[in-house]
Amino acid sequence: MDNVVVLVEDRHPTENLYGLYHGVALTERTSTYAGYLPDTITIYRRPILAMAHTVDEARDQVATTVIHEVAHHFGIDDDRLDELGWA
Repeated sequence: MDNVVVLVEDRHPTENLYGLYHGVALTERTSTYAGYLPDTITIYRRPILAMAHTVDEARDQVATTVIHEVAHHFGIDDDRLDELGWA
């Protein structure tokens, strides 16, 4: 992946999210796509830690969240992620 920044923050300011992709998905880019700031994938650690009872559960949720947000970068929407078991 090019031009993507991965961040870790405590929590989303208004929603209880594990992660968030912000940018223009590869499937939405045109030949004139240039000069944009990097896309961002933000992982929110506190909601993940709150749901996890063990280190392994936290690790698994981080992996699932990263895969989910990277999928959005590649243009895969939530409905398709749900079909694939990654929602």
